[in-house]
This record gives sequence, structure tokens and C-alpha cells, in this order.
Amino acid sequence: MRSIGIVGGGVVGLCTGIALLEAGHQVAIVDDDMEGQAASWGNAGHIAVEQVEPLASMEMVRSLSRRLFLRGGPLGFPPSAVAEWVPFGLRLLSAARPARFRKGCEALSPLLAESMPAWISLVERIGAPDLLKQNGHFVLWHGERAAREGLASWMAAETGSAQVHAASDAERAMLAGLGREPVAGAIRFSGSGQIADLGELRQALRNAFTERGGAMVAQRGELRVAGGRVEIAGVDAEQVLVCAGVRSRELMEHLGHKVPMIAERGYHIRADANHLAGKHWPADLPPVVFEERSMIVTRYRNEVQAASFVELGKVDAPADSRKWERLERHVAELGLPIEGPFRRWMGCRPTLPDYLPAIGRSTRASNLFYAFGHQHLGLTLAPITARLVASMVGGEQPELPLAPFDIQRFA
Repeated sequence: MRSIGIVGGGVVGLCTGIALLEAGHQVAIVDDDMEGQAASWGNAGHIAVEQVEPLASMEMVRSLSRRLFLRGGPLGFPPSAVAEWVPFGLRLLSAARPARFRKGCEALSPLLAESMPAWISLVERIGAPDLLKQNGHFVLWHGERAAREGLASWMAAETGSAQVHAASDAERAMLAGLGREPVAGAIRFSGSGQIADLGELRQALRNAFTERGGAMVAQRGELRVAGGRVEIAGVDAEQVLVCAGVRSRELMEHLGHKVPMIAERGYHIRADANHLAGKHWPADLPPVVFEERSMIVTRYRNEVQAASFVELGKVDAPADSRKWERLERHVAELGLPIEGPFRRWMGCRPTLPDYLPAIGRSTRASNLFYAFGHQHLGLTLAPITARLVASMVGGEQPELPLAPFDIQRFA
């Protein structure tokens, strides 16, 4: 049995803490996000098993100009963060080369294949099976050309354990009934899923962690090196695990690692789900992607959320209110049954330029492990990452190869 300190109490940190406790270790999580404002608790709630193709691809690079926020798209490059996104973009271009892209697919595919089974196991173990909904998701288009091109693209894409089907006539009619615009095309994925409520998930994971004997330490994690080993200020731990999302960069670079990670900022708006007297967002409807507007709408227990945008910026820069305003405009223009007052949120996805996570053991300190950089897939990959880290910390051979996720790939 080892004593392990985890820096970061997001979904990856909590899932890993539970796995380590179940393996017989003593675990403390150090986290100062007591209000649950991190990206773990503000995302689209989507278990995205279909996203086996890294976003670092030549297809994405070729589409950059039409995706720019200034042209109505979801991609923002704030001028104030040019020193961040230029070097990140150059590394992304290198990672997008066909050979590296194929290796990225080969690395992500087995992780994503195990992600849904890992989620099923986790929610059963913590006594909250109703938090996981395995009902797929929809993608739709309103324009005829966009529908043809989008359908062809998805049918040709590698989607791992998820299957793509043309939406039935009844499903298309139901989707068309959500708004005022006719639906030109729609597909339904099976094999994917969603979390029923992110707030409830956070509480269930925290409860499961403490019930198993884990300790929550409400402070910001600070690391120091002593005698070739890492220590967490104020925490007695033999082993240290960094799961601090975007904050992992400063922690790891302080120890000498190269971590070319950027804060990929996303925005969402939320509204009460059932306050309208008439039309409302169906409670049993899976997430819906409005692909032409790069927007995903998710129904949670009591709220409906619309989310979008990829803003490559600084962690602590002020939010750009134009992003929220555009989301609200999308909802209004489509005539969706979502009505304010809206609650606004912005959070930072921890993204590395090859769109692969960093999971491994440090070469700089003998007792340091890490699991961060899961970009859009943090929620999806949290339980399988936890299993891999628990094996690694316990001195066992992980069930999947971790070499593609070694942070030394950026050395």
C-alpha cells in the first residue's frame, strides 16, 4: 500500500482517486476548485467514443479559414494570445501530417474502445448507474449541401465502437419539430452516450472517493523537488500524480518537462429545462449536434445547455462575451425551445498539439506520475485513464500501451 497525493480534483483526478483507493492505497486529492468551475463540470456531457480521429489532421487544417470566428465559425485566435497559439499551431501542423495522424488514431482507438465499458463499471461501483445514459446522439444539418457533405464525411470516418445510421423519418420529424427550420439531413450514432447531470456526477464521485477513505484537501497544489523526488506542499505522500488540467503545464514545466499545452477555451449557456408552459426540450432526447453552427445541445436533469467554440488562448484571460451572444443568437435563429435567462460559463480544455493525452511516469522525479491533456475527451476517457494509472502506480503492466502518451514525446 502506498500513500498517493493527486493534484487536481476534476473528473480524471476523482476517477483515478477512486481506482487507487479500490486498489488498497491511501489517497489525498489536492484541489482548490470547490465550486466546480473547471472544464470537467461544464462540458457537453457527451461520452464521445466516436472521436477516434485526432483533431490534429490535415482535414482540419484545410478547413481553418472557413471555421474562423470572424467568419461566423467556432474557432477563435485572440490577438492577445498570439504568443500562445502560434507555437502551438506550428506543432499542430507537424502532428497533422498523415503518418502522425494515423499513429494518433491507432493510439486513441483502443482507449476509446474501452471508455464506455469503463464508465459502465464505474457508475455501477459507485452506486449511480442512472448517471450514465447509453442512448447515442444525433447530428443534423439544415442546408442540403451541408447535409450531403456532412453525411458523406461521417460515413467515411473512423468512428471506433460507435455506429452511424441515417436518422429514421420519425427521428427527422422529431428533430425538425425542435425548431423552425426544416432538417435537410440527420444521422444517429449508437454506442455513444452522455452523463445525465454533471453536477450530480461530481457529487457522486466525491462521495465515492471519501466513502472509500480518500481525503479532500482544499488548497492549490504546489510541488517542490527534494532529493530527486516530488513533494506536495502540506501533504504527506510517497507518490504524486498530476491531474490538474490546464494547470498541469506550469506544474510539470517547473519540474523540467516540456509541455506545449494550450488553454482551449469553450463556452456554454444553460437554461431551465421545464419552465416553458408549452414547447420544451424533450427530457429523453440524446445530445444533438447542429453541425453547421458547431453547436451541441444537451439535456440534463433540469437544464438544457448549448455549447460551442474553440478559443486558443490564455488560462486567465477574460471571457469573450461575443461567444455567449452568438450562442444565444443561434438558439433564437433556429427557434429552439430554450429560453433565458441564460447562465453563462467558460472553461479551459487542456489540449496538447497532437490532441493526445499525457499519461505516464516522469523521467524527472522517481515518484511522479501524470494524467492530463485530454482535450475534448476528458469526460469520455476519465475512467479508463484511472484504470491505466492505477495499474502503473501499482507496478503492474497497464492493459493498454502508454508509450504514445508519454510526455517525453515533446522533449
